[in-house]
Amino acid sequence: MLWFMLSFTVFLTSVLSGVLGMAGGMILMAILVTLLSVANAMILHGAVQATANGSRAWFLRSHIKWGLLPNYILGALGAVAVFSLIALVPNPGLVLFLVGIFPWLARYSRSLNGLDVTRPLTTIVCGFVVTAAQLLAGASGPLLDVFYLNSPLNRQEIVANKALTQTIGHLLKILYYGLIVAVATTLPWWLFVCAMTAAVAGTRVGTLVLHRWDDAAFARVSSVVILTIAGICMVRGIWVMWTSLPA
Repeated sequence: MLWFMLSFTVFLTSVLSGVLGMAGGMILMAILVTLLSVANAMILHGAVQATANGSRAWFLRSHIKWGLLPNYILGALGAVAVFSLIALVPNPGLVLFLVGIFPWLARYSRSLNGLDVTRPLTTIVCGFVVTAAQLLAGASGPLLDVFYLNSPLNRQEIVANKALTQTIGHLLKILYYGLIVAVATTLPWWLFVCAMTAAVAGTRVGTLVLHRWDDAAFARVSSVVILTIAGICMVRGIWVMWTSLPA
């Protein structure tokens, strides 16, 4: 029954991410880290999100700005190098809290308001910061979003390019937890197949809905959804950390 619940959750969150380009990964990470160990949650989440984002990037491939990729990868590899020296596996409560607080920090930090991912130096910083957040919290979509708020890209270009860079980040997350930290997953292979299939199906449905939206509705709804989910994750994370303290 767990496999069905996880697969259905993956489908629904992939639909949401297909429409908004984010949020689904946050919800999925919050659920997985509640049901599984942090290492298993990170690896399964990485496989599912790499598949979902990879398929979304493929469906929207005509909107990808390939010139952003080299600098983003440079920053992302820098984050992996730093984390490899630490070999950290975070507490599940901390994961939930960070998943929730990143969107609020990103949305209301004045120092971030001028970021534009199409600028080369900003692209490198984006790759480093977003990948570091993925390795630490599992999901970083809302943090990635702030680098696009002042870019000249339209909604399809935003979702397509975020999907491509998120695919890279999740693959690096699998590399980190599967090889560098060397945590062996206890999940069966067929669960990965079911979840990844559900991710592609949900992503396809979400991208079809995306084409029916306009840019104004996209910006308005995505902001409300993200901050609401983020608030729930923060409260849940604090509760988990509080209850895990020694008596």
